[in-house]
Amino acid sequence: MYRIETRDGNTYIGQIVSKDYEKVVLNSDKLGEIKILRADIKKMYAIKKEKIIEGEYWFDNPQATRYFYAPNGNALKKGEGYYQNVWVLFNSFAVGIEDNFSIGGGVVPLFLFAGAPTPVWITPKFSIPVAKEKLSLGAGALLGTVVGEDNAGFGILYGISTLGSKDQNFSLGMGYGYAGGEWAKTPMINLSGMVRIGPRGYFLTENYFIKTGNSTTTLLWLGGRQIIRDWGLDYGLIIPINSEMEDFVAIPWLGITIPFGGDSVTK
Repeated sequence: MYRIETRDGNTYIGQIVSKDYEKVVLNSDKLGEIKILRADIKKMYAIKKEKIIEGEYWFDNPQATRYFYAPNGNALKKGEGYYQNVWVLFNSFAVGIEDNFSIGGGVVPLFLFAGAPTPVWITPKFSIPVAKEKLSLGAGALLGTVVGEDNAGFGILYGISTLGSKDQNFSLGMGYGYAGGEWAKTPMINLSGMVRIGPRGYFLTENYFIKTGNSTTTLLWLGGRQIIRDWGLDYGLIIPINSEMEDFVAIPWLGITIPFGGDSVTK
């Protein structure tokens, strides 16, 4: 089975009957036998049989190594990567350097607004696949600073374990944050999950438990991911909970993920 995307935006799935330097003949379940000129092909790659469920193609997760933002223990393969944009200003990326090591970074370009201080960061991560599609361990860091301010370093060192496949998994992580020249005395706990709900959809949850002094803050993050062609559209709400809060607050999240490398290029 092959998936072919043409330059006019159409996608075809089927078996290749024949091919030469000029065209590809594809036997599509919906359209029958069709001829596609190679000059019109944008992407073409083989797909695994298990990706066809009840006659429908279940698209690959465009950001399988993360939930909304928190990482899991799964790894990007060498050469795979993605770019993520949230609410226009929040920009980040990651790329696999080796199959078990990736590095990324990000920026909120506030310098565009009268030269305001600008947060920038890098995100190295190591992954260890203990049991394929069952258990993965990861460790990494977010290391950043705010350009334009003094003593503005921030970051977190974390470890994480992930149960399940890249399509459906749950993760438990723990990390120590750094800000204001000091490391946190107590760890931040992260509990996240990803559940496949259809050929193009996921349910996502990402939750943080943060203790500061005698107070504990819980951040509940609920929403989903919709696959649009090869891209991912993430949407959800962040709900902070603290005993000192008097009003209910829900912060909307809307972001898009664009993968590159790997199967996103013609084979």
